[in-house]
Amino acid sequence: MTTVIYPGTFDPVTNGHTDIIERAGKMFDTVVVAIAANTKKQPLLTLEERVVLVEKATAHLPNVRVTGFSYLLAEFVKDQGATVILRGLRAVSDFEYEFQLADMNRRLAPDVESVFLTPANHLSYISSTLIREIASLGGDVSEFVNPSVVAALKQKFSQS
Repeated sequence: MTTVIYPGTFDPVTNGHTDIIERAGKMFDTVVVAIAANTKKQPLLTLEERVVLVEKATAHLPNVRVTGFSYLLAEFVKDQGATVILRGLRAVSDFEYEFQLADMNRRLAPDVESVFLTPANHLSYISSTLIREIASLGGDVSEFVNPSVVAALKQKFSQS
């Protein structure tokens, strides 16, 4: 049984994230979507909101678990009994940062491998940052995210 950890902030989860999760679900026995509390990034959505939205976006995938975490990824991976960290690459610009993370994780957890997947071409330009910006300006993001995310963003921005 191979468990893969797909960590990220997922603020919010996009169709690009979901595409990667779906494809990972075909490659690994269990996919744990690990949502980082990551208060340094000052997320728009709370950790609890992000967990619920990822659960809704992946409800059709029986081998996916979603959980929040707030400590060192290498330790979280060990605690989950995982042997693989999955990261998504949208563009060449992501590679250098992801390569640094993979090297550091290899140093901290030598028995854990990092693998990378790219989203489908038609999803590669989508980022959570762009989704938040478009939604904050009243734009329609429904083609880029799960309907539950659209509703959550509308609610969040109507409060501000």
